[in-house]
Amino acid sequence: MATAETAVPTTAEPSVLEEKRASGPLVLPIESPTADSVVDEKPALTAEQQTKYDWLLEKVKGWTEVPSTKDKTGPLTDNDKFWLTRECLIRYLRATKWHEKESEKRLLATLTWRRDYGVDELTADFISPENETGKQVLLGYDKQMRPVHYLRPGQQNTDVSPRQVQHLVFMVERVIELMPARQDTLCLLVNMQKSKNRSNTAPGIGQAREVLNILQTHYPERLGRALVVNVPWVVQGFFKLIHPFIDPMTREKLKFNEDLSQYIPKEQLMKEYEGGELEFEYDHASYWPALQELCNKKRAEQKQRWEAGGKQIGETEDYLKGFAAQGVAAATIVAAATVAAAAETNATIEAAP
Repeated sequence: MATAETAVPTTAEPSVLEEKRASGPLVLPIESPTADSVVDEKPALTAEQQTKYDWLLEKVKGWTEVPSTKDKTGPLTDNDKFWLTRECLIRYLRATKWHEKESEKRLLATLTWRRDYGVDELTADFISPENETGKQVLLGYDKQMRPVHYLRPGQQNTDVSPRQVQHLVFMVERVIELMPARQDTLCLLVNMQKSKNRSNTAPGIGQAREVLNILQTHYPERLGRALVVNVPWVVQGFFKLIHPFIDPMTREKLKFNEDLSQYIPKEQLMKEYEGGELEFEYDHASYWPALQELCNKKRAEQKQRWEAGGKQIGETEDYLKGFAAQGVAAATIVAAATVAAAAETNATIEAAP
């Protein structure tokens, strides 16, 4: 239930999607999860975890410069500060099993990588040729409100190049912008169906290692679930062999050749997948600009709230996404006023005859 301090995340009513499909297959991104989707509640930080977070926050607030390996060393920018949310710091703490000094080291290393790699400088126009066949599509949400990121290597349309990796980074940044309040993970759906036009669509070992390193190092704790379909028996057999050696938490996230409607509402799952009812057709001229417009709008709204909240490092993502009415600065003021009022009340009681 919504309160004075919260707002219920927007969801897509079935009638809206039906109206969009009335004239043919859907060709645009879906803006919101279904009304019956629910985000899993996250446990509150323990006292020890809160202490580690407070330590890390103070360290990060003391940063004045981002080092670079490509002569881009310079002051911490607004974009850097905007990225350093409360949940961002917690993700790095979780990724390092709450070793706060290691978390600080990794956070700064990611800021360096983002600057050197030019993450914020990747443009839709530059990436556009890579996605002309729809080999990556952000479409709909799973039942826990995670945006679904389709990877369809069978739709490969370009040769191996740095831009292929930049394409993935660009799309991961966009899927993060589509995450609703209280949800900071994505649902990855990988379709390993072979291409009819290209004999080899799999990335080389070098590129695969680069992608894996980027995702593990600079996007920790972002994978909520990975659904892999049309898996060749050889690959599936390999995963069965190594299954006992995979970290239990990671293992729980991986699902192979399962009924996807268990995880994604059928009305937001492409009809080409078992259980799906969504008629979707990738039309680059329609989808690509619509995706950029949607993501730009969400990012602009979050940036506006961040600025209104005082450009705080450690701002909450719930506030940035409109779920919480107050940012960390306002909440701190309210908490201080409450403590002061309580102290004054106690002093009055003690002074009474």
